[in-house]
Order: sequence, then C-alpha cells, then structure tokens
Amino acid sequence: MVRYQTVLFDADNTLLDFTRSEDAALRDALQGIGVHPDDEMVATYSEINDAMWKKLERGETTKEALRTDRFREFCHVEGIDTDVEALARSYTEYLSTKSFLVDGALKTCRKLEPFCALYVVTNGIGFVQRGRFNPSPLAPLFRDAFISEEVGFEKPRREDFEAVAAKIPHFDPENTLIVGDSLSSDIAGGIAFGIDTCWYNAKGKPLPDGMKPTYTVTGLEDVVPLILLP
Repeated sequence: MVRYQTVLFDADNTLLDFTRSEDAALRDALQGIGVHPDDEMVATYSEINDAMWKKLERGETTKEALRTDRFREFCHVEGIDTDVEALARSYTEYLSTKSFLVDGALKTCRKLEPFCALYVVTNGIGFVQRGRFNPSPLAPLFRDAFISEEVGFEKPRREDFEAVAAKIPHFDPENTLIVGDSLSSDIAGGIAFGIDTCWYNAKGKPLPDGMKPTYTVTGLEDVVPLILLP
C-alpha cells in the first residue's frame, strides 16, 4: 500500500550532487583559461550562483542573463580578465558532463519505482540537466523529467506546477508528494500548489518561521517509509 501514487523529485542536491558537479565544472572551465582556483574561489562562485538563481525564482532576472551575469560578477570579484561569455559557455558544457548521485538516491528510487510513478521536476538549463540525468542509473526509474527551461516557468511559480501536472497521466494532487532540498522553490511551490511536501534537509538547517513542509528528512532513504506503508 502506498500513501502517494506520484512522487516529484527535485534534481540538484536532492538526487544529483550539484555541489560536486559545480565544483568540478568550474575548476575545469577556469583551468582552461589558465586560472587555478582554490576552494575559497569555488565557494565565492557558488554563493554568487545561488544568489542569481534566487533572483530568477523571484522573477528579477532571466535565465539567459543569469548564464553570463554570474560569471561577470565572479570575474569582477576575483579580478579575472577574460571573455565572460566564453567562460560561461565553457562552464555549462563541462557541467553537462558532471553526473554524480546524492548518497541514497539510487537505493531510494529503486525501492519506490515498483509502487509509484516517479518524476523529476527541476529548475535549470535543459541540455545541462539532461546531460547529467540521462546517463545516470536513475533515468530508467523515472517516467519523465520536467526542466524549467523546457516547461517555460521556474519553480516555485504555480504555472510550472500546473504545466507539470497537465503532463502527468491521472494527476491527483491529494496523492502527490514533492521531495526537494530547496525551501524557496520545492517546498514553497508545492505548498502553494496544494500538494504534500518533503524537505530534504541533509545539512540539518533550522526551519524558518512560517514555513511548514509536510515532512522533513535528513537522509534520502527516510523518504521511503513516508510513501510505502507497512
């Protein structure tokens, strides 16, 4: 017996280890222009990138602008003189080849797949996300992957969830759960759309006031007993 017939999984830092992918792709791209980054430089880029994606979620920038603006700001902060657009292209190309799984992702999805329909719902660039997800052992376990660039809207916008729901056969919000690490996109978006939510809080962050996910787990495998009933 299952509590949810449809499970929507976020990709980055829920199923796929984006932090590791970002680190590897950035180092490759910078080394290609003769810059040898240290951990502090990588952390600086990550902070800038995270802030840019938050702006995109709030509708304050576009995905096309984000691709280069994050590197323009990063190069300004680090004092790197280079062709920013070329660096941005190099980074995304490298990123599309970096596919690493979050601990427990494959085991969790293998347990769930025989009993419920699994879908990926992710913000991101289409060829990058598919380049990382499609070669992974997770891909055969999922019915489909909905990527914001292809859908036309970003989580947490209601339009993104509506577009995804329209493409899932027999979609029933009462029997649907979204699992993700982002409170601002996965959890806030799921709550606004009227589906149950599971916050994957691997780092044990405090829950902000006013945010109430249906469930919180610190390990991905803890999702299984929420869905598969004894």
